[in-house]
Amino acid sequence: MVYLSAALGAVFSRDHYRRVLDDLFKNAALTYFMGFTVVILGLLMVNYHNTWVKNWTVLVTILGWLALMKGVLIIAFPRFVQSYSKPIFEGKGLQLFPYVAAFAGLLFGYFGFVH
Repeated sequence: MVYLSAALGAVFSRDHYRRVLDDLFKNAALTYFMGFTVVILGLLMVNYHNTWVKNWTVLVTILGWLALMKGVLIIAFPRFVQSYSKPIFEGKGLQLFPYVAAFAGLLFGYFGFVH
């Protein structure tokens, strides 16, 4: 549901998402809080779902590890993450985001609730 909500938000509130991305690294406390939150969420996912199997559930494990690493990078190297993220979320990246998020949301929704 989170991915689908993000996709809808990016489609219908594109300017709001652009402002959020612009403001994200301008506030040091917000950057730290974001990194801290992502570390906690990544740790929860890794702690409760660290399953390396050959089926779709490994995607949850991979997302957990990626979130954990991203949170650590945001806390330890915020300027690096900012410089690396900026080109991704400008231009084509922001236009592509809703489709990627919708695909991920539909994929996890299908496997989690239908399959």
